[in-house]
Amino acid sequence: MIKSMFTAITGLRANNLAMGVIGNNVANINTWGFKAQRYSFADILGASIGNLRVGGGTKLSNITPNFSQGSVLNTGNPLDMAIDGNGFFIVKDPLSNTNYYTRVGNFIIDKEGNVSTPEGYILQGWKVDENGNVGSVLEDINLANIASLPKQTTEVKINLNLDKNADVKEWNFTSPSEEPPSEETYNFSTNVTVYDAYGGSHVVSLYFVKTDENKWTVHYVYKNEEGKYIEAGQQDLEFSSDPAGFLEDDNSDTPISFSDWNLEIWFDYDGTTQFAQDFNVTFISQDGQEPGSLTRDITIDEEGYIYGIFSNGQIRPLYKIPLANFISPWNLEELGNNIYGITNESGEPIIGDAGTGGRGKILSGYLEQSNVDLATEFTNLILSQRAFQANARIITTSDELLNELVNLKR
Repeated sequence: MIKSMFTAITGLRANNLAMGVIGNNVANINTWGFKAQRYSFADILGASIGNLRVGGGTKLSNITPNFSQGSVLNTGNPLDMAIDGNGFFIVKDPLSNTNYYTRVGNFIIDKEGNVSTPEGYILQGWKVDENGNVGSVLEDINLANIASLPKQTTEVKINLNLDKNADVKEWNFTSPSEEPPSEETYNFSTNVTVYDAYGGSHVVSLYFVKTDENKWTVHYVYKNEEGKYIEAGQQDLEFSSDPAGFLEDDNSDTPISFSDWNLEIWFDYDGTTQFAQDFNVTFISQDGQEPGSLTRDITIDEEGYIYGIFSNGQIRPLYKIPLANFISPWNLEELGNNIYGITNESGEPIIGDAGTGGRGKILSGYLEQSNVDLATEFTNLILSQRAFQANARIITTSDELLNELVNLKR
């Protein structure tokens, strides 16, 4: 009888702990990225009485998280990130310099420019250089003091149509000159802005002169610091007659030198035509840029690339966010604040690109919700309550039997 009471006590204790797990799950139903905990019972080995073995009760043998995917909610904030699939974000505690892991991507930018959790854990990633090369060493993702460096122009690409019916003209311009070329000496003109090595912008005027049937010459003129107009060079364009109107040779293998800016620029007219239509520039681009600063706008793609948008119009990747996987994520240590730490049983993190090696994709502008199922939790609560009541009844029944045994003496 006394043994039955102590056996029932183990049932009370185990089901009380189970109700604590259920209560914790329900309490965190609105916690971003929370993973519902699941408990398991195991019997306690009892003593042997002759050939009989009487059990010693039950215990709560383990509590493990359920890493099934939670629903994702659209927030519109690019720094909010959800993982669609397996994996964890890698974050670092700046005080202990230790890496931890989380499923919750409600990141902010702190006063130092670090992308971090609200609790101060800094998101880790690989830095991407100006040429798009991804680094191999994890470091703090910091968006402060990132600039877009100036780049001098080396190539200009132009696509346009030169009117086939234009008159042949004679170029009559002496460089240097106080005045720009006269309209009587050219057929058409357009401008392009180029940049020197320091990011300084300069305007180059392109004058198109028809010299013969299917032949044109482009004259490159700019205004120097003294206010004089300088012709930097010229370039011949030749068009075919069969098929009619298509560029045959643009003689783009020789660059045009702009000595005042220390620039040599190749002008490419691929795709230019000579049809019986008005002069029209359909495309013009150059590969230089002025210096720029990072705006507040960033974008993050499914592979984890963080793209910065700069004031000079450049958009380039700054960092790449990796994800960590574990052989046994159920054995990670829960540390609070939605943070997990590694243990001997979890294994070492397997770090790699999002969307590869069994790792999920990164969804920017979304947050993963708790995967707690209220219906399941309330069902488990009822089962635990009944089990608790049943074990309590065993204690009261055993107490009545003991009372009967004591009363035998009377």
